[in-house]
Amino acid sequence: MARTPRFVVKVRFLSYLLKPSVHRWVQIQTQVTVISNQLKNQHLLWRSGFGPMAEDASGLAAGSQKSLFKALQKASSKTPAYLEVADNRLKGLMMGVDDMARMEKKELSEEQKKQINKQSQEDIKNLNLAWINEMVDSDAQLREKMSLFWHGHFASRNLNIFYQQLLLDSIRKNALGNFGQLLREVSKSAAMLNFLNNNQNRKDHPNENFAREVMELFTMGRGNYSEQDIKEAARAFTGWGANLQGEFIFRKFQHDQGKKTVLGKSGNFDGDDVLAILLEQKQTAGFISRKIYRYFVNERLDEEKADWLADRFYQSNYDIAELMEDIFTSNWFYDAQHIGARIKSPVKLITGIRRMLPMKIENEEVQLLLQRVLGQLLFYPPNVAGWPGGTNWIDSSTLMFRLRIPQFIYQSGEFQMKPKEDDDQAMGMKQKEEFTGSLKASGKFRPGQMIRATIDWETYMKKFTGIRTENLGLSIAQILMQVPSGISEKTLKKYTDSRSRESFIMTTTIQLMSSPEYQMC
Repeated sequence: MARTPRFVVKVRFLSYLLKPSVHRWVQIQTQVTVISNQLKNQHLLWRSGFGPMAEDASGLAAGSQKSLFKALQKASSKTPAYLEVADNRLKGLMMGVDDMARMEKKELSEEQKKQINKQSQEDIKNLNLAWINEMVDSDAQLREKMSLFWHGHFASRNLNIFYQQLLLDSIRKNALGNFGQLLREVSKSAAMLNFLNNNQNRKDHPNENFAREVMELFTMGRGNYSEQDIKEAARAFTGWGANLQGEFIFRKFQHDQGKKTVLGKSGNFDGDDVLAILLEQKQTAGFISRKIYRYFVNERLDEEKADWLADRFYQSNYDIAELMEDIFTSNWFYDAQHIGARIKSPVKLITGIRRMLPMKIENEEVQLLLQRVLGQLLFYPPNVAGWPGGTNWIDSSTLMFRLRIPQFIYQSGEFQMKPKEDDDQAMGMKQKEEFTGSLKASGKFRPGQMIRATIDWETYMKKFTGIRTENLGLSIAQILMQVPSGISEKTLKKYTDSRSRESFIMTTTIQLMSSPEYQMC
């Protein structure tokens, strides 16, 4: 296997990525860049979606950002199809099981329980791949990107495929809708109620976990409520649960009917009342707006702009689509300090490469291992707070592995890298070998993994039709990079194949994608 060229391993860039000063470095770099219309449109596509599609990249030099955003809105306006991957055999095993209590009474045999767990884990992997394909292929880029954001915001780790399918469907359907409606659906989802132990929340024995996370992570943020507010809210959520099929159940005999006082309001509240009280708080709009700003704009928060967004979000009664329009159609969103200032998450890196280089991956399941090695395995967040993001995506080992992924794809190369075994990097799995063990059992895992992909170079190369040979390198860099490339033309030529126009385009593309700068968007 060919060795990765030395120029892609830049100590200067690595040292900056591993320090908080990465943002200052990016700002200096982008300030010397001419912010072309193409760069602005690419910026919009990377932040509102998963990057430019190969077929669209050549047309981004023309057209305004507002018109492009309108097109993105329109493409994401339809209700998404339900992602159904649960195996028919699993449905048969589950048929007739009404709730968790019946399973605990051993109405299912130990062998049936084992079959259900094994098949459910396999189906969650299939759901992961099905959603990844939606991110790559769907025109509804804005919806899928917002869904990925909410997937991290409403983080839930659950091995029941039916629960995960239902939660993902609620998120995708409401990703650009009303935040209050999204909050209510997620809060009543079987995945979240079980993950946060609300099935054990009963009168006289309240469990505070669900109420605490709803306040701290889903709505107001830490410091905007008291411990007493949590205790009272937990009483209001008593009786909320779900059956094994994922249907919400209110068990009225387990509900505390007494008076509660939450955030200064008193009454015989239930869970819906508490959610309504939380939505009345302006701190909720501020917390969500700031988190969205950091995710879609810049980790360095601009308090003035965040306050403006929060006010408008609150006044719109939590209209998510309006909030995103305020961001993506504002002139300040396209300032140099924001372009190329974000490190691509593992999912964004993988999907972005696939969108720019149309390809058929023969062994799609290899993407599961890539996600885990890089630290973002969908449906397995490290904890209820989700993935921290930012510079947490990068360390000395993951950066080096990131730089080699394009080479692995291009050469169908084999890689041998074990995911970290600590709980966070193992995505919270209880047993160290749970993930690799299940892959081994299914025949989908080997110590050395290959990415067997066939790239559609003909489609990719169409964007460079009419460009003079001497200008090809610059043209390729402009399409791929959101920050200035530190690779000199002389160095680039040294590591690319110039024997033909086609080979030059292919090797230049792979080498630029293998550079540290390509990790930024």
